Amino acid sequence: MTTSDAPKIRFDIFYKHDDLTRLLFEYAQAFPTLVAIRSIGKSYEGRDIWVATLTNLATGAAEDKPAFWADGNIHAAELTASTAVLYFLNELLIKHGSDAEITELLDTRAIYLCPRLNPDGAELALADRPRHIRSSTRRYPFDEEPVDGLTAEDIDGDGRILFMRIADPHGTWKKCEQDPRLMVAREPGEFGGEYFRLMPEGLIQNYDGLTIKVNSDLEGLDLNRNFPSGWRQEHEQVGAGDYPTSEPEVKSMVDFIVAHRNIGAAISYHTHSGVILRPMGTQSDDDMIPEDLWSIKRFSEIGARLSGYPAISIWHDFKYHPKDVISGTQDWVYEHLGVLFWVVEIWAPNKEAGIADYKWIDWYREHPVEDDLKLIKWSDEHCAGQAHVDWKPFMHPQLGQVEIGGWDKMNYWRNPPPNLREREAARFPKWMTTIALSLPRLELLRTEVRALGPDTWRVRIAVANSGWLPAYVTKRALARKTVRGVMFEIHLPDNDRSVALVSGKPRMEGPQLEGHAPKNSLNAFLPSKEITADRAVGEWVVRAPQGTRLALSARAERAGAVRAEVILD
Repeated sequence: MTTSDAPKIRFDIFYKHDDLTRLLFEYAQAFPTLVAIRSIGKSYEGRDIWVATLTNLATGAAEDKPAFWADGNIHAAELTASTAVLYFLNELLIKHGSDAEITELLDTRAIYLCPRLNPDGAELALADRPRHIRSSTRRYPFDEEPVDGLTAEDIDGDGRILFMRIADPHGTWKKCEQDPRLMVAREPGEFGGEYFRLMPEGLIQNYDGLTIKVNSDLEGLDLNRNFPSGWRQEHEQVGAGDYPTSEPEVKSMVDFIVAHRNIGAAISYHTHSGVILRPMGTQSDDDMIPEDLWSIKRFSEIGARLSGYPAISIWHDFKYHPKDVISGTQDWVYEHLGVLFWVVEIWAPNKEAGIADYKWIDWYREHPVEDDLKLIKWSDEHCAGQAHVDWKPFMHPQLGQVEIGGWDKMNYWRNPPPNLREREAARFPKWMTTIALSLPRLELLRTEVRALGPDTWRVRIAVANSGWLPAYVTKRALARKTVRGVMFEIHLPDNDRSVALVSGKPRMEGPQLEGHAPKNSLNAFLPSKEITADRAVGEWVVRAPQGTRLALSARAERAGAVRAEVILD
């Protein structure tokens, strides 16, 4: 299959569910030996949650190879996350056979890609009159319509949800002196100027002419807070759901990853901030297993170098509030399973505008007006003035004369403008390929048959881990007992009384296999003693006639499987 046979994909648009489905199956049709599409479950509204399995079937089945997982768009309006996963899928398929690394990747590993974990929320975000909820469309925590308050929605029919401003002497905001289109915060002790109240674009029920509250979304779930590890109830973790994996989208992902024990590393794509987030979210670096922290930092630094995104700790550097603890996918995948895991927050509009010195979350709480001026200049010069929309009069049915305008968060903050989406997605394939090629990989070294008597034989199979990472991937996996050592099996002919085991068991657990990552430098005080810790041998003594054929196999769950046949001769 040639590159010209690949589906025509666009990275400057976001695909609705039907178009995404069609696109994925077009890839499967164009590359039948490299990709298969399956539904891992249904969303709340009944849409399929698609996963693409990529591997070269000519070199073995996906389940017999070490595997890497990537997902995107768990949050409804974070649509560029889906683009990033689709970009990787396209890169792997069109470059297999021509790019040495990608060819090696699909020949020796399996890649599981879920472009859109939350199809219902994405569909709502992509509607003609969109709504930008956090996650799923299931009503939560209550099913009642609001009886008062402001509900955010597109009320002027321009396909955007912006801001409304109303002149009020007690308002928090004022026009910027350098550019009156901008609204900036009123200073402490300031009085006597023209001030405004700002609120989301929307309609108000039962307005009393005085007080306005902004209603929470009826669909108040946050699917990223519904994972088992660190799950807390709604009063501690907004959007948590009724219980861990109560939501079908999350349960589908959890069930798939638990069933695919070959997955050793994973990335979840989100927007925005322009950072790579590493574990953990619920513990500091000091509380992590040092060997795991060293490994995660090593791969994080590679990601930062290849993508241009800084790699930071969730616990130390990315809290919404200093007293908050953020749990989610990253804690479940690493904490419960011991799988390497990262969250990537795609896109940083402030960085795009030339704001270099800022601290992720803190910037959104407070920053100098000079940053706002840089941003509106970027909107004017690079976004045709659409990132910040000029204020226009609107006769509001409850509030009377207001103005609608301000930052378009959906199309320029949560996601890059169309012309920059491919550029952002293109930052990550090389890093993902590097991680996946570093996964453990079981290889057959040799088999041996030695006669111990006229009908007695010693049979051996020797295997090795050729990957950089150990077969267990992390010490966390060992601590949580989620991985076993190499499992050796000998498969004797059924119902043949002339063949029997003298010693050894039909299935035996061998040691954990290390990878070829060095444990320390050559200048360390003590040299490494683990010279061949990447190898293991399974051995049996068999009584059988000469010429009997026996099947042998070895499997390390995160390193794959090998099989061999020996003849007793």
